[in-house]
Amino acid sequence: MTGRAVDWLLALAGGVLLTLMTLSNAVLARYTDAVYASWAAHGLGALVALILVVVVRRGRPKTPGDDAGRAPLWYYLGGIPGAFVVIVSAVAVNSELALAGTIALMLTGQVVFGIVSDRLGLLRIPRRRITAMDLLVAGCVLAGSVLIVLGGA
Repeated sequence: MTGRAVDWLLALAGGVLLTLMTLSNAVLARYTDAVYASWAAHGLGALVALILVVVVRRGRPKTPGDDAGRAPLWYYLGGIPGAFVVIVSAVAVNSELALAGTIALMLTGQVVFGIVSDRLGLLRIPRRRITAMDLLVAGCVLAGSVLIVLGGA
Protein backbone atom coordinates (compact mmCIF):
# COMPACT_ATOMS: atom_id res chain seq x y z
CA MET A 1 0.00 0.00 0.00
CA THR A 2 1.40 3.38 -0.97
CA GLY A 3 1.93 6.21 1.49
CA ARG A 4 -0.82 8.23 -0.17
CA ALA A 5 -3.35 5.42 0.29
CA VAL A 6 -2.40 5.13 3.96
CA ASP A 7 -2.91 8.88 4.37
CA TRP A 8 -6.40 8.60 2.85
CA LEU A 9 -7.31 5.65 5.07
CA LEU A 10 -6.04 7.43 8.18
CA ALA A 11 -8.02 10.56 7.26
CA LEU A 12 -11.19 8.51 6.77
CA ALA A 13 -10.60 6.68 10.05
CA GLY A 14 -10.12 10.04 11.78
CA GLY A 15 -13.43 11.26 10.39
CA VAL A 16 -15.21 8.11 11.58
CA LEU A 17 -13.66 8.43 15.03
CA LEU A 18 -14.58 12.14 15.18
CA THR A 19 -18.19 11.28 14.41
CA LEU A 20 -18.27 8.49 16.99
CA MET A 21 -16.66 10.75 19.60
CA THR A 22 -19.16 13.52 18.92
CA LEU A 23 -22.08 11.11 19.17
CA SER A 24 -20.74 9.52 22.38
CA ASN A 25 -20.20 12.92 24.00
CA ALA A 26 -23.67 14.08 22.96
CA VAL A 27 -25.29 10.99 24.50
CA LEU A 28 -23.28 11.48 27.69
CA ALA A 29 -24.20 15.20 27.73
CA ARG A 30 -27.89 14.31 27.34
CA TYR A 31 -27.73 12.28 30.57
CA THR A 32 -25.37 14.61 32.45
CA ASP A 33 -24.27 17.96 30.97
CA ALA A 34 -21.89 19.19 28.29
CA VAL A 35 -19.09 20.14 30.68
CA TYR A 36 -19.13 16.72 32.35
CA ALA A 37 -19.06 15.05 28.92
CA SER A 38 -16.03 17.16 27.99
CA TRP A 39 -14.23 16.30 31.23
CA ALA A 40 -14.95 12.60 30.73
CA ALA A 41 -13.68 12.65 27.13
CA HIS A 42 -10.53 14.58 27.94
CA GLY A 43 -9.86 12.63 31.13
CA LEU A 44 -10.04 9.36 29.23
CA GLY A 45 -7.91 10.83 26.42
CA ALA A 46 -5.29 12.00 28.93
CA LEU A 47 -5.20 8.56 30.54
CA VAL A 48 -4.73 6.82 27.18
CA ALA A 49 -2.04 9.35 26.18
CA LEU A 50 -0.21 8.77 29.46
CA ILE A 51 -0.28 5.00 28.94
CA LEU A 52 1.02 5.42 25.38
CA VAL A 53 3.85 7.70 26.53
CA VAL A 54 4.89 5.20 29.21
CA VAL A 55 4.78 2.29 26.77
CA VAL A 56 6.75 4.13 24.09
CA ARG A 57 9.36 5.41 26.55
CA ARG A 58 9.91 1.95 28.02
CA GLY A 59 10.47 0.47 24.58
CA ARG A 60 13.04 3.10 23.62
CA PRO A 61 16.56 3.41 25.07
CA LYS A 62 17.32 6.78 26.67
CA THR A 63 19.88 8.86 24.79
CA PRO A 64 21.68 12.01 25.99
CA GLY A 65 19.77 14.35 23.61
CA ASP A 66 16.25 13.19 24.62
CA ASP A 67 15.46 16.30 26.68
CA ALA A 68 16.51 18.69 23.89
CA GLY A 69 13.51 17.81 21.68
CA ARG A 70 10.81 18.56 24.23
CA ALA A 71 7.97 20.83 23.23
CA PRO A 72 7.52 24.13 25.09
CA LEU A 73 4.89 23.95 27.82
CA TRP A 74 2.53 26.36 26.03
CA TYR A 75 2.14 23.78 23.21
CA TYR A 76 0.07 21.71 25.62
CA LEU A 77 -2.58 24.42 25.71
CA GLY A 78 -3.95 22.92 22.47
CA GLY A 79 -6.24 20.79 24.59
CA ILE A 80 -8.20 23.87 25.65
CA PRO A 81 -9.80 24.43 22.22
CA GLY A 82 -10.43 20.68 22.08
CA ALA A 83 -12.36 20.83 25.32
CA PHE A 84 -14.48 23.68 23.99
CA VAL A 85 -15.13 21.72 20.78
CA VAL A 86 -16.43 18.80 22.82
CA ILE A 87 -18.69 21.07 24.90
CA VAL A 88 -20.06 22.97 21.90
CA SER A 89 -20.58 19.84 19.80
CA ALA A 90 -22.36 18.07 22.66
CA VAL A 91 -24.74 21.01 22.97
CA ALA A 92 -25.21 21.32 19.20
CA VAL A 93 -25.90 17.61 18.66
CA ASN A 94 -28.66 17.76 21.26
CA SER A 95 -30.23 20.76 19.47
CA GLU A 96 -32.21 20.95 16.24
CA LEU A 97 -29.00 20.49 14.25
CA ALA A 98 -28.61 16.86 15.38
CA LEU A 99 -25.49 14.83 14.61
CA ALA A 100 -25.43 15.22 10.82
CA GLY A 101 -25.84 19.00 10.91
CA THR A 102 -23.22 19.39 13.62
CA ILE A 103 -20.66 17.27 11.77
CA ALA A 104 -21.41 19.03 8.46
CA LEU A 105 -20.88 22.47 9.99
CA MET A 106 -17.75 21.29 11.82
CA LEU A 107 -16.33 20.13 8.48
CA THR A 108 -17.23 23.47 6.91
CA GLY A 109 -15.39 25.26 9.69
CA GLN A 110 -12.35 23.03 9.22
CA VAL A 111 -12.23 23.66 5.46
CA VAL A 112 -12.60 27.43 5.87
CA PHE A 113 -9.98 27.54 8.65
CA GLY A 114 -7.65 25.44 6.49
CA ILE A 115 -7.97 27.88 3.59
CA VAL A 116 -7.38 30.88 5.86
CA SER A 117 -4.42 29.12 7.51
CA ASP A 118 -2.89 28.39 4.11
CA ARG A 119 -3.27 32.01 3.05
CA LEU A 120 -1.90 33.54 6.26
CA GLY A 121 0.72 30.89 7.00
CA LEU A 122 -0.76 30.10 10.41
CA LEU A 123 0.56 27.21 12.53
CA ARG A 124 3.99 27.49 10.88
CA ILE A 125 2.84 26.25 7.48
CA PRO A 126 4.06 27.83 4.24
CA ARG A 127 1.85 30.60 2.88
CA ARG A 128 -0.18 29.66 -0.17
CA ARG A 129 -2.46 31.60 -2.46
CA ILE A 130 -6.16 30.83 -2.32
CA THR A 131 -7.15 29.30 -5.66
CA ALA A 132 -10.50 29.06 -7.40
CA MET A 133 -10.50 25.33 -6.59
CA ASP A 134 -10.16 26.13 -2.86
CA LEU A 135 -13.18 28.41 -3.05
CA LEU A 136 -15.12 25.83 -5.07
CA VAL A 137 -14.38 23.13 -2.49
CA ALA A 138 -15.38 25.41 0.39
CA GLY A 139 -18.56 26.38 -1.46
CA CYS A 140 -19.48 22.74 -2.10
CA VAL A 141 -18.90 21.78 1.52
CA LEU A 142 -20.92 24.78 2.68
CA ALA A 143 -23.74 24.00 0.22
CA GLY A 144 -23.80 20.39 1.37
CA SER A 145 -23.91 21.53 4.98
CA VAL A 146 -26.84 23.83 4.27
CA LEU A 147 -28.70 21.00 2.55
CA ILE A 148 -28.07 18.68 5.51
CA VAL A 149 -29.13 21.27 8.10
CA LEU A 150 -32.19 22.56 6.24
CA GLY A 151 -33.15 19.14 4.87
CA GLY A 152 -33.29 17.69 8.36
CA ALA A 153 -35.68 20.37 9.61
